[in-house]
Amino acid sequence: MSNQNFFVHPSAYVDEPCEIGQDTKIWHFCHIMSGVRVGRGCNIGQNVFIATDVMVGNNVKIQNNVSLYTGVIIEDDVFLGPSMVFTNVINPRSHVNRRGEYQTTLVKRGASIGANATIVCGITLGEYSFVGAGSVVTKDVPAYALVYGNPARVRGWMCECGIKLPFTSQSGDEIVSCESCSHRYRKQRGLVKSVTEAETGL
Repeated sequence: MSNQNFFVHPSAYVDEPCEIGQDTKIWHFCHIMSGVRVGRGCNIGQNVFIATDVMVGNNVKIQNNVSLYTGVIIEDDVFLGPSMVFTNVINPRSHVNRRGEYQTTLVKRGASIGANATIVCGITLGEYSFVGAGSVVTKDVPAYALVYGNPARVRGWMCECGIKLPFTSQSGDEIVSCESCSHRYRKQRGLVKSVTEAETGL
């Protein structure tokens, strides 16, 4: 990896071939396997493992002790909290080879996953969704949803800036503004979108 424009700590291993974007930092004791694609401006904390063919977008923050297994796709601006867990097989057995059964887990743009959360494979976390620390996520999470618990359930809705939105209606059509950044959101039929998106039709 001559002429590299990213940082790799001397204790980390980056197998070739793989793609690492400009200004990305890979810290102590990490292992990035061949076939991985990591975007620009990422920060990969201590003791992170990224398996073959995993894709990581731009400006992704991966905290210490996280493993991304084959089948995981991380879009731009995602935050992965310390020691959170992905899986890639739904029914593992030590004596049965399941390599042909890896499931895809998609974490969409802007999502945040709290420390020690577990994400069961084969699901999608929507744009700017927020998974609370210690949660066990077993099904798809809508965009902007705040989920936590075991199993994780929708408990509220989050702004793109990370502040809980002040929705009051459980089922009706409602438009609110973020109390921090004033960005507006609309909730309709149990889903939330920014007003600019909602104006095109839900």
